[in-house]
Amino acid sequence: MKVVIVGGVAGGATAAARIRRLDEHAEIVVFERSGYISYANCGLPYHIGDVITDPEELTLQTPESFYARFHIAMKVRHEVTAIHPEKHTVSVKNLETGEVFEESYDKLLLSPGARPTLPPLSGMESDRLFTLRTVEDTFRIKTFTQEHQPKSAILAGGGFIGLELAENLRELGMEVTIVQRPKQLMNPFDEDMASFIHSEMRRHGVRLALGHTVEGFEEKDGGMDVLLKDESPLHADMVILAIGVTPDTQLAQQAGLALGLKGSIIVNDRMETSAPDVYAVGDAVQIKHAVTKENALISLAGPANRQGRIAADNICGKDSHYPGSIGSSVIKVFNMTAAVTGINERTAKRAGIDADKVILSPMSHAGYYPGGKLMTMKVLFEKETFRLLGAQIVGYEGVDKRIDVLATAIYAGLKATDLKELDLAYAPPYSSAKDPVNMAGFMIENIALGHLKQFHAEDVETLARDGSVILLDVRTPGEYARGHADGFINIPVDDLREHIDELDKNKTVYVMCQSGLRSYIAVRILCGYGFDARNFSGGYRFYDTVINDRCLIETATACGMDK
Repeated sequence: MKVVIVGGVAGGATAAARIRRLDEHAEIVVFERSGYISYANCGLPYHIGDVITDPEELTLQTPESFYARFHIAMKVRHEVTAIHPEKHTVSVKNLETGEVFEESYDKLLLSPGARPTLPPLSGMESDRLFTLRTVEDTFRIKTFTQEHQPKSAILAGGGFIGLELAENLRELGMEVTIVQRPKQLMNPFDEDMASFIHSEMRRHGVRLALGHTVEGFEEKDGGMDVLLKDESPLHADMVILAIGVTPDTQLAQQAGLALGLKGSIIVNDRMETSAPDVYAVGDAVQIKHAVTKENALISLAGPANRQGRIAADNICGKDSHYPGSIGSSVIKVFNMTAAVTGINERTAKRAGIDADKVILSPMSHAGYYPGGKLMTMKVLFEKETFRLLGAQIVGYEGVDKRIDVLATAIYAGLKATDLKELDLAYAPPYSSAKDPVNMAGFMIENIALGHLKQFHAEDVETLARDGSVILLDVRTPGEYARGHADGFINIPVDDLREHIDELDKNKTVYVMCQSGLRSYIAVRILCGYGFDARNFSGGYRFYDTVINDRCLIETATACGMDK
């Protein structure tokens, strides 16, 4: 059997190695148009910022090392220019010699990945404008920063690459601005949870120009102007486009393969395309989202590696199936960690799923053990069925552990109420006896049992301030004095029973505290005395962060920039 693989990196290289492990005698040829067959995409920004100083650390395998171990021919600087499914051949161009030839195959695997999205804007040809996708892109940016010593950079786009680059360029001492049309960074997160990411970026000197549309670029005064719609231009020494990626599927389109979202390659759960003996994996393929069951594009290394393994199994005569992805991801944001799995509220609404949520602010480990830090967790579930839909966490220590537990629970089909039953490891330096994941389960069970009614940040401004309802803040007087939501009166939770007779039982009581715990206790006290009481999900800390961020974004949209 002869297998030709187009593209290396995650999916292609993983498939090649798996095929060899399953079939010692298969002939395997990999064509990669760049100079690197297997490299750490996710590590590229950290080389620019000198966190990873040795460029060889980025290349996981070389053609020579891959051949020595697996006897697989890795042809770098070779571009496949056409696929001929009817002949079971591909056309290949040697980019170093210019030679063009045809290569036959019994099985073909496409792993072309995705390319940076390049909008049709003016000034795109400037040598001060960069994208970051390959090792070569990294070296170009690195060389520019070393030779020109830029003092400022503008990043167009606020996704994973944009944030990682912002951090690393700040570490090099540059002034950094992120500009993009959406009014939040990191689209997988909901707006409220993104507020914490915005705060961390601002804390480290990154300027945010959110809600602005880029209309072009222009070299000016030894740097670059970023032209904005209805706004004054932004100026910097260099610009990096990081507005997303587009499936690189021109070959598949020309070969007549069935295409889906954004021109991605349609595959079944065996990673087979519409053409016989042709498979596809990675950022170029359309998959099913495991929560919504809808078609999706998920450009992450983990799914690409698993797809490569599944395609290899099926190429070798086995029967492996890809169940879809839930998009679990994590990112370092300066000192903070942000992680997400499953779907967010926007996606649930778009998919017609009636979702509810709990928001909590647990410590990373036992409160009595030194060094614990707060994290903010948001867990989504379906209202009627309590099906677990997704989670978002921002914090410091322990964020990655909790998101992985929640991702596993979603994959396993656990209900949100089942989270309370998970038997998770505990020792004071690592967790609490009631782990944050368990706490989310307890809260959701209270909702299921009718013990807890909630209201959320988006509800606060709609609450009547005419005395028809009671707005109650149960923190200490000192906490209340340092800031509180408009219209909320202060009765500390420990004094609440003594003031019960002052409250009208005919009015609904909306209760807030710092994190949501004391207010829940207050709600249970009030319910015990016959009140209809509701707890604010997330607490005043959460509310204050979201509201302040919203004000900063709106002010910056009017003025042109975060100050």
